[in-house]
Amino acid sequence: MSFINVEIKAKCFHPKEVEAFLLNNNAYFKGIDYQKDTYFNVANGRLKLRQGNIENNLIYYERSNNAEPKPSYFQLYPVNESGVLLNMLSRAVGKKVVVEKKRKIYFIDNVKFHIDEVEGLGFFVEIEASNLMHPTKTEAELNEQCNYYMNALKINRDDLIHVSYSDMLLERV
Repeated sequence: MSFINVEIKAKCFHPKEVEAFLLNNNAYFKGIDYQKDTYFNVANGRLKLRQGNIENNLIYYERSNNAEPKPSYFQLYPVNESGVLLNMLSRAVGKKVVVEKKRKIYFIDNVKFHIDEVEGLGFFVEIEASNLMHPTKTEAELNEQCNYYMNALKINRDDLIHVSYSDMLLERV
């Protein structure tokens, strides 16, 4: 089954303030995940294997590259033996890029917040309003939630990032 996120990614100049807002608004802290995302060469969308101490999934997603809140259509496949899958996909389709990050994960209802420290890129905040656990939520409702939290966190539209971390790393090469 495919799900929808309406999401933003922004450069974060005040991660402690973002975290304080989340805690003051009773966000559930899931933990700190040290993630390694391996992106693979695919003809459509993006395919990555996420290896972390909290999240371990094969993730396929399609999303446009623009800086505004945008829909991302995705599929998740939970992975237990990531080493075998990493080797198999690397040999079959080839690695594109590897992104390593320290991610603090918070939730307020169906909205997921990430405070990311990405190796080689710096600090970022992500907001993902998702229908993963609430399939009746419409894209319009998710968009409204994303915009609400952008304003609440005082995220400046000039700080929005239109590409993925993988694209940012590839641009540096």
